[in-house]
Amino acid sequence: MKYWDTSALVPLFIDQPHSPAAKEIFGDDPEAVLAWATWIEYESALQRAHREAILDEEGVAVARESFTLVRESAVEIQPSEELRARAIRLLAEHPLRAADALQLASALMWTGENPSGSGFVSFDDRLRKGAEGEGFTILPALEA
Repeated sequence: MKYWDTSALVPLFIDQPHSPAAKEIFGDDPEAVLAWATWIEYESALQRAHREAILDEEGVAVARESFTLVRESAVEIQPSEELRARAIRLLAEHPLRAADALQLASALMWTGENPSGSGFVSFDDRLRKGAEGEGFTILPALEA
């Protein structure tokens, strides 16, 4: 089981340069942990792909249905005061955007603040660095 940031989920269902790597990781272990806000971020990516004519209406529907199947079987970290406090702490310790702090705080909630050896799947450089700084194993390993 691995924590999946939205930046890693989108390439599973919308063809992008990172799609092969995301699909390989997911194929090896389709059990996912997600933040409660991931659904909103994913929908934002779908709507942007539609506006930019990357996906037509049918493509949006297929990508939404595929994500729904993953979400239904995933562990979803729910919002709480503890999550908010962790996200605020992370903003002070790492150069993260607010949504990224919520993603990383959710991953930490999943691990109970002991991320050693836990996989964190993301293609967002800033979030990857923050997650690495917190002790996660970052996937995929990207070449420098």
